[in-house]
Amino acid sequence: MGIFKKYSGNPVLGGEDLGTLFDAYVSVENKMLRMDYSYRSKKSCAVSFSDDGKNWSQPVITLEPNPKSGWENDINRNCVLRIDGVYKMWYTGQANGHSWIGYAESTDGYHFERKSNTPVLSFEYGWEGDSVMNPCVLYEDGTYKMWYSAGDTYEPNVIAYAESKDGVHWTKWENNPIFICKKENYFEQDRIGGCNIIKTNDMGYLMFYIGYEDIDTARICVARSGNGITDWERSPYNPLVEPSHGEWDEDACYKPAVIWNDAEKKWMLWYNGRRQHDEYIGLAECSKRDLF
Repeated sequence: MGIFKKYSGNPVLGGEDLGTLFDAYVSVENKMLRMDYSYRSKKSCAVSFSDDGKNWSQPVITLEPNPKSGWENDINRNCVLRIDGVYKMWYTGQANGHSWIGYAESTDGYHFERKSNTPVLSFEYGWEGDSVMNPCVLYEDGTYKMWYSAGDTYEPNVIAYAESKDGVHWTKWENNPIFICKKENYFEQDRIGGCNIIKTNDMGYLMFYIGYEDIDTARICVARSGNGITDWERSPYNPLVEPSHGEWDEDACYKPAVIWNDAEKKWMLWYNGRRQHDEYIGLAECSKRDLF
């Protein structure tokens, strides 16, 4: 198994009562952990809070689908940043076998309103296939930087990059995609997707991502880059997290959400694990800072 140790009380969110919860994005807010994630049965985005990363509050719906739009029958796979007192959400809208990325804002972090009736990012190029999804956004020096997945709607194939000055109008990098599967690695030979980007002082930009052995078997990996766009180096410790036979995540481990807990000197990584059709969110931890 990987260098991350799974929490013995997994899953930490989701179960028979709530059903499938997936594709989390975790941030620190007022010394609390905020988890934004997808709530499958509600076709919505939701939020929960925790002071330890293991015990989470009940879901609160933050954004519901809008079938009238023609592209948001289902919404999911979001990320949320708080900038100058405003919560900014980029999310995935899905309809008719396609996916797009939309944008919404909130002043309280719970009630989000769409700021665009149309997608802020759409699939345009052949390599983007039928869908763009799974936005992960950082805000640096007045620029919004988005890493997103593209390709098939069921599971994406590649990771790409775009920039924006306002979070709404995006320019895609001319040499996309920036990250594709490495077929000599069995654990990502089929495709890659669902990344979480963290900028560090000692390892540059870290990309935690899903590696797919096949369409149904997934593990969590990490790579690093000095500029977050080119020259990605994969960790020799990959895969970091993989399915555990006979457990709740025995078929696949998807979409990492990662923070460095400086007080306890450890990585905390949340992921959605799947066994057959059930998919819940679990936690894995690692006290080794250097992942390379």
